[in-house]
Amino acid sequence: MKIIWSPLAIERTTEIAEYIAQDNPSAARKWVEILFGRVELLKSSPLSGRMIPETRREELRELIYDNYRIIYRVEKNKISVLTIRHGRQILPIGEIQA
Repeated sequence: MKIIWSPLAIERTTEIAEYIAQDNPSAARKWVEILFGRVELLKSSPLSGRMIPETRREELRELIYDNYRIIYRVEKNKISVLTIRHGRQILPIGEIQA
């Protein structure tokens, strides 16, 4: 199964890593490595994340990592990482319609 990162997901990951790096650059690098590692695990278990409560659509799922939600869509031959959000932020539905 192929993993595709949306431009928004990459942008959010970069923003979060830059924020963490302000206090601890090595922690930011480690955070990104673990994030990408968690997403890679989806190749073998694409349905391991829970359905997103806001949508209750089978194909839209999330993994929780640290304080963040990794929002992704499971398709026939690929997984699309749509966005990364802090767990306390409201998830705008427009971010997951792409």
